[in-house]
Amino acid sequence: MDFEWLRIRHFLKDRFQRDTLPDLNAILFVIGIQELGTWKPTFTKEEKQDLLHIATCRLMSYYDYYDFVGRDADGWPHWELVKKIPTSDLREQELLFKSAIIRYFREWEAETANLPSHKP
Repeated sequence: MDFEWLRIRHFLKDRFQRDTLPDLNAILFVIGIQELGTWKPTFTKEEKQDLLHIATCRLMSYYDYYDFVGRDADGWPHWELVKKIPTSDLREQELLFKSAIIRYFREWEAETANLPSHKP
């Protein structure tokens, strides 16, 4: 898991031509934009929070906590909580998100063949 997580971080660092590796929140932001399907040069603070929420819902849908219900008139995706997310400590939450992010990028990689793959 550590290798895959680092691989994704390096991919995004290079893809967005940044000097530092993105953290978990930055990756959630990127996933939120990807799920929104629309790019604009600036997002409001509320839109940024909404993008993080979209990413969280999308990733937690892997564990059947959320279901996609559709898009609103502005094209923003909406999710419905279908079962309560159990309380866990910060470390467990981080591992859950990292695992879901790895799955998300593996699926994206399979669809687009853009992310370099690990060869043992």
